[in-house]
Amino acid sequence: MSDYALENLMCHRDNLESVLDNLKEGIIAHDMDRRIFFFNTEAERITGYQREEVLGRDCHKAFGSPFCGERCVFCEHPPRLAGKSEYTVNINTKGGEQRRIEMTVTSMQDTDERYTGVLTSFRDITDIFSLKERAGELTSFGNIIGQDSKMIAIFKQIKDVADYDYPVHIAGDTGTGKELVAAAIHNESHRGGAPFVPINCGALPEGLIESELFGHVKGAFTGAVRDKKGRFELADVGSVFLDEVTELSNNMQAKILRFLQEGQFERVGGEQTITVDVRVISATNKNLKDAVKRGKFREDLYYRLNVIPIHLPPLRERKIDIPLLSEHFLQEARERYGKKKLRISGKAMSLMLDYRWPGNVRELQNAIQFAIVKSNGRVIAADDLPLELRDLENICVRRGPSHKLDADSVRSALERTGGNKAKAAKLLGVGRATLYRFLGDHPDLMETVNLPF
Repeated sequence: MSDYALENLMCHRDNLESVLDNLKEGIIAHDMDRRIFFFNTEAERITGYQREEVLGRDCHKAFGSPFCGERCVFCEHPPRLAGKSEYTVNINTKGGEQRRIEMTVTSMQDTDERYTGVLTSFRDITDIFSLKERAGELTSFGNIIGQDSKMIAIFKQIKDVADYDYPVHIAGDTGTGKELVAAAIHNESHRGGAPFVPINCGALPEGLIESELFGHVKGAFTGAVRDKKGRFELADVGSVFLDEVTELSNNMQAKILRFLQEGQFERVGGEQTITVDVRVISATNKNLKDAVKRGKFREDLYYRLNVIPIHLPPLRERKIDIPLLSEHFLQEARERYGKKKLRISGKAMSLMLDYRWPGNVRELQNAIQFAIVKSNGRVIAADDLPLELRDLENICVRRGPSHKLDADSVRSALERTGGNKAKAAKLLGVGRATLYRFLGDHPDLMETVNLPF
């Protein structure tokens, strides 16, 4: 068919609607008054609404709330339209079921480049998490990298708690990714798109922390030359992340407790009571219950914050994720600096798997960045690693049943799995760490593996 014939065909409304109706993506279009004028068959299937229920109606009223959640630009007047935006959001179907959808919103313009409305395409990704989990292919969630069973359990917790506004407390060693988990909870919830405001309670000076959290009015103290909103006010309809919450003074603990109970506060020096809608997520690298026993933390605040506890495992307890995280950091370097395809030698990976990583994922990231700078070739060798890992080579006592493996069986497993070490380890009946250690002790083995093209 010629381009002219195709253009002529698409000019007919019925033909265009037929094409859009047969897409595997939901399509919604509305004008500048939010009146819906198109709603295709897949949109009906995903949302549970029939087109006759929504056509001609205000988008917000048709679905009972903004379809785009907190990301809806038509909640403001005038709307802040952009050419195109992509994001993921939770929606409630007509039957009350929550679905996770991947959405692309495109602004529409007329021939005079005036905005005429938006066209939204979306696809249902609710079941992708479960499918990947069952297939053993789940390796990340909400910018968190991991496939260890402990991390898969964390991913499930995030999905479960995101639907509710109950306070969550995240415990874990320094560098385990507590802020990433807090951000994932926020983004997975109906508040995704609204502000996510992290607050490091240990980094704020005692004299300024109340002003930082609750704001102040002009003249409240020396230097207060204007009214200022605090972090809680800035996070309205979104989430606040209180990191290092055990560093709060008793006075500030009392003020935060009152806010959690009433959802209200006054700015420093002000008399007006301000009400905000904020979800509170807290975190600490210390034992919060021990802090209560020692009188360092209020028991009533503990029960307010620790409604839903999440514990992040240290990296030494999920070493299966070290190769995955390392590859992620290498890929970041490739994309940011245009680095060539770097890989980590078996010997280097063996040392990384034996190391205890007191600084957790953050330390691993630093080690990879150090090795990238030091490495001159396409392979990160053991000598390219930081000193503390290289010293391990002299004192490390090898663990694991490496005696179960031999070069022929390992070579055969790698060839059968196309070089996939995770699948090869499963085929051999050993842990991935064991296989990496074996490859570290047999650095020439990979060169003899015949991989399919």
